[in-house]
Amino acid sequence: MQQELRPAHILIERRSSKIFDRLTCYKGIGGPLDKKVPLISVIGIAIISAAVAFVVGVLSKDTFFAAKIAEQVTSSSSSNSSLPDDLNYSEVEKVYDVLRANYFGDLTEEQLIESLKDGIARATEDPYTVYLDEEAAQAFSESLNGEFSGIGAEIAVKNDQLQVVAPLEGTPAQNAGLRPQDLILEINSEDTTGITVEEAVAKIRGEKGTDVVLNIYRGSGEPFDVTITRDIISVPNAEGEILDGGIGYIDLNTFGEDAVRDVNAIVSDFVDQDIQKIILDLRGNSGGFLDASVDIAGLWLNNQPVVEQKGEQGAVLRSGSTGPLLGVETVVLIDGGSASASEIVAGALQDYGAATILGEQSFGKGSVQSLENLSDGGQLKVTIARWFTPNGKNIDQEGVTPDEQVELTLDDFNADRDPQLDAAKSLLNN
Repeated sequence: MQQELRPAHILIERRSSKIFDRLTCYKGIGGPLDKKVPLISVIGIAIISAAVAFVVGVLSKDTFFAAKIAEQVTSSSSSNSSLPDDLNYSEVEKVYDVLRANYFGDLTEEQLIESLKDGIARATEDPYTVYLDEEAAQAFSESLNGEFSGIGAEIAVKNDQLQVVAPLEGTPAQNAGLRPQDLILEINSEDTTGITVEEAVAKIRGEKGTDVVLNIYRGSGEPFDVTITRDIISVPNAEGEILDGGIGYIDLNTFGEDAVRDVNAIVSDFVDQDIQKIILDLRGNSGGFLDASVDIAGLWLNNQPVVEQKGEQGAVLRSGSTGPLLGVETVVLIDGGSASASEIVAGALQDYGAATILGEQSFGKGSVQSLENLSDGGQLKVTIARWFTPNGKNIDQEGVTPDEQVELTLDDFNADRDPQLDAAKSLLNN
């Protein structure tokens, strides 16, 4: 049956990384890992906290736009409208009867029902349409509170291979030495082949003070174990400072619930000090609230479209009027971990010429999901739309290409160099 779409839970899935991340292709690494490391195609990313941390996505709260999207989606004639109101489960019942009568092993009713629901979602062949059981759904809901007990890392599943996107600064994951692009082959001795992000998070999350053991492969040599003690993870939305040369620097870590408030406070301070050059660092920013991405992009815009939905039902979300940074020379830093909400901001500012985009190609994820609560405590995440920049760029397939390509290598990372930030400062000072 058709389910109600809830405006408070409109999601745009995304990815991530900071100065630490460049998502490249692992291909033909050799040896026994070949079957585990095919060409990368990102399925999803999540911060590993006590829960399915900040789902790899952008959440839209109760806004006029969210309500408008929900209204359009529920009222539009879906391409699946030819499907019957109810499925014919007679063949499913036959499979069940055979298993119940003949299977040599133990099965439970709950196991079979959960597998059925998961299988229907997987039948879409859309990695972002996902069924969450009650435990995973509860973990996801808890993750939206902003503070968790976990290891503090962002992960991605790519063609059945789990990997670290980025450890968060000052967290157990970073302190234990995890790096971007580390492949997670096992979690507590369990093989991760074919695992989903939600399943991985459920295994890695846990109570403060408890340990999780990850088996890591780092590009060469033998896999090795890393034991990480979970702790409370708190991620600031944004931090700001004034760099040499009078450049205002905004490090936006996530488009969280208070991101707009935090960024506005930083911008207000810059305006008071007559700062005329800005660097907005979106590297490693894997998203957050859709509202926040639009409001933050609006700081540089004047009542202009920020993001557009194209399809049977079009929708456009616009910025406010006369942003306080309108006309201020700006460089936006992006990398392979900048995704969804970050791509919305970078894409809009690039389209309008409001900022120079510098760094590396962004991740490229622009679909939107609704989150439907089920009566058994589970949840269903369903892709309902795809997004484009104001000039019609398909974020989902292409990502954002920087105006100035500057790579940050592993050698740079190991040597504590940041050529991307250096290039941004040089561009603004010249």
